[in-house]
Amino acid sequence: MTRRRWIADTFTDSTASLLGAQAEHLARVLRAQPGMNADVVAGARVYHATIASVASEEVVFALLEEIPAESALPITLLLSIFKFDRMEWAIEKATELGVGSIVPVIARRTEKHLAQAADKRVERWRRLAQEAAKQSRRADIPAIAEPIALAARLAQTSSAQQILLAEDEQNNTLRRRIETALASAESELPDFELAIGPEGGWTPEELTLFAKHNWQSASLGPRILRAETAAITALAITSALL
Repeated sequence: MTRRRWIADTFTDSTASLLGAQAEHLARVLRAQPGMNADVVAGARVYHATIASVASEEVVFALLEEIPAESALPITLLLSIFKFDRMEWAIEKATELGVGSIVPVIARRTEKHLAQAADKRVERWRRLAQEAAKQSRRADIPAIAEPIALAARLAQTSSAQQILLAEDEQNNTLRRRIETALASAESELPDFELAIGPEGGWTPEELTLFAKHNWQSASLGPRILRAETAAITALAITSALL
């Protein structure tokens, strides 16, 4: 039987604790008892553990042995902010697929009221990522950055392979871009940054800005995809090639 997996709020070399809502759910809803087995993620490592003590405000695990765990994919997703219900779905599924980090980006065609409200949504997005990480049995939680304007994010230096998904790209598919990057890499996998545009796509000025910062454009095919569909498709293609 598959053991439940929990992500610790605090931990030491030999113990890990769940606090707050996680502890209350485990204690009151699941009626956990000392001695029960579980897997616990602590500091991006996964341990076989047993419950040492149970209270509604804190559940303490004794960490027994480290078990193998896959690392997150070396992919940062620049996700232009779009309608929050669909964006939350994209964050959840991107987490399940193993994305390393997500950067919410304010693009020219991001609706003004969504851009203004994004700062207040970050903690919710992080909670969704945590729940998706537990559900998919990840060993870590993807980092979700504070929302940032596209120009400011592109101005940051990066050694990653940077690819934007663009509807107007005719010559290069995402698969070709990834395969070329992998073929030219040395022994270690390169890092990737994938940029997903908002509803309505990137503006000509934004495409010029991407080109100025040496981003490569790529296509997901002839169909026009919603932003959340494009994000999941791009991650699936990249992860399969990695």
